Formats: sequence, C-alpha cells, structure tokens
Amino acid sequence: MRITVIDFWGLFNYGAALALILYGIYIVLSENHFMRKIIGMVILQTGVILFFITIAFKTNGTIPILDHAETSDFIDAAHYANPLPHALMLTAIVVGVSTLGVALVLAVSIFDSHQTLEEDEILQKIADSDEA
Repeated sequence: MRITVIDFWGLFNYGAALALILYGIYIVLSENHFMRKIIGMVILQTGVILFFITIAFKTNGTIPILDHAETSDFIDAAHYANPLPHALMLTAIVVGVSTLGVALVLAVSIFDSHQTLEEDEILQKIADSDEA
C-alpha cells in the first residue's frame, strides 16, 4: 500500500483563490457601506482571476508557436500552453477596472444626493421622502 503525500505548495494558489473569493463574497454581503462593498467586489474579482490563471498554468508548457522546420506530422498538444485563458483574464481585468470606475462614479453620485454611503441611512431617507 502506497501512501501519497499531497503537494501542499501545488495547492496553495487554489487555497488563496478560494480564500479571496469567499472573503470578497463575505464583504459584499455583510457590509452596509457602499465603498466597502466595492472593495469586496474587487477582492472577489481578484480571486476569480487568480483561480482561472492557476487552472490554465501548465508545468513545462511552451508557447504555442509551431516551427515550420519540424518535419513530423504529429504535434503533441500536451507540450503547449493554451493562451486563451490568459487572454480572457486580461479581458476580465479590463472589464473589472471599467466596472470599478462606474461603481466609484455611482458612489460619488449617491454621496452627493444623500450625504452618506451607508445603505441603511440611504434607505431610511428614501422611505422618509416617499412618506412626505
């Protein structure tokens, strides 16, 4: 019977990504301040990007550029890294920065309108204005 040892350092990125995702979700759901919710959203996005980059990593993978001097008809795809997940995560970073910019503009607009970023106070002010 052979006992296999779990490679802890090989799983570290997965644990870090999971911790970032769970912490980001916790912040978004538990906080009442809009700026803290925005920070939680960024932490969640960072965890998701780290997770996908970790999945896409291939040990000893090379860039997928074929040398025309090769005479072999067989190309072993296991030796090449797939660039698509990395390109998608680059796109996700750009979309995340854009989303962050829109969220910050909305937070400034909400603060100008209600003089606070606390969700409970804003909802109370809206309820009071609806009663009047």
